[in-house]
Amino acid sequence: MTCPLMLIEPYADRLGGHHQRTLTALAQARPNSLVIAPHDAAPETAAALREAGARLVTAPSGLPARALLAASRRASVLSRAGQRAFRSRRWPRALRRLPHQITLIARCLTEASALRTARRHEPDAEAVVILTASEALHGAAALLGGLPHLRFVHEAVTSEDAVVRLLGRLARRGEKQVVAVYPTQAVGRQISATFPELPAVVRAFAVDDGHRLTDAEREGSRTAFDIPADAAVVCLVGGWWPYKDIDVIDAALARLKEPLHLVVAGAPLDEAALQRWRSLPCVHLHTVPGPVAEGVLRLVYATADAALVTRHPGTGKESGLVMDAARLGVPLVVSDHDSALTARLHGLPWALTFPAGDPDALAEALHNVARQAPTRPGPDAPVLLGMHSATEQADFLTRTFTALRTKES
Repeated sequence: MTCPLMLIEPYADRLGGHHQRTLTALAQARPNSLVIAPHDAAPETAAALREAGARLVTAPSGLPARALLAASRRASVLSRAGQRAFRSRRWPRALRRLPHQITLIARCLTEASALRTARRHEPDAEAVVILTASEALHGAAALLGGLPHLRFVHEAVTSEDAVVRLLGRLARRGEKQVVAVYPTQAVGRQISATFPELPAVVRAFAVDDGHRLTDAEREGSRTAFDIPADAAVVCLVGGWWPYKDIDVIDAALARLKEPLHLVVAGAPLDEAALQRWRSLPCVHLHTVPGPVAEGVLRLVYATADAALVTRHPGTGKESGLVMDAARLGVPLVVSDHDSALTARLHGLPWALTFPAGDPDALAEALHNVARQAPTRPGPDAPVLLGMHSATEQADFLTRTFTALRTKES
């Protein structure tokens, strides 16, 4: 039997998140797919993949794959040591950037190892896809891995310096063996500026699994958090990464004049900020720290009248939180950090947008939620945000990979 999909997910070892959810949904849409998790898989993810009928591989197969992964792990250790050693700004910028360049090389080697493993297990899969790929060394991964593939590039965390650029140029011919998939136009523009000749398409990464929240989940979640049924609740989901604007939330909550329950879930969080929020007279804080399982995430979303998403202006990567809210049926309070996203949300009754970085506008939006819960998104919400079903996504990946193989031959 031909393998429907060969799915490579370096982040399968992490708990929760839309990377793992998309991986599982695609495996469910194409039973008997092969999933390669080079850094192992979280128990919850592994169980979901087995239930979906997928075959899970967590160790490299063959000498080349083992050697590449071993080199990647050594590079990662070196990168972490360098980040600790050169953390201070007293070091020259080139030295401070060096560990991040080593990380790019380590990620490339991991991808190549996974591709070698894929080639050994299923050389004729209908589609080979790296679901979370590096923003650099695209051609090198293909050449070292020996396998054409599609690669979802979610963001550009760091840019290439001279040595990594040289490695990329030496492997430029390998770029003909890949198609980059950018979840948003903004990410596409950013990566294309560095790799203008890299074949690419734009396609949302998150998929709609059709599992909207039920009334029973909503009622049970309020009981679980000991929140009255008639109370106003907003949830803040996910780690507090630098691109998220926590400061504007901090300032807006201090301006609240009406009671609001805030459920915070994720990691990392800032305990000092949480302590300030606990002391505010109008804020009733509930926290679920640490990476959480899918069932707990659903519980957090189910208790909320709206999900809060705040990012710094210009952040154009796909928001898994926005996509989660749309597919689950949770209204949004979201900053206008991304003009394309703001345009999609314009006029929708379930999305309250406010100017990014404006605490007064955010406080007013939260007051609106406290006075009257917004309308819930309908079943068409995922489509309005460019999301596809898992089956449609699997079909797209298969068509795109077939076109790549045809062009290559």
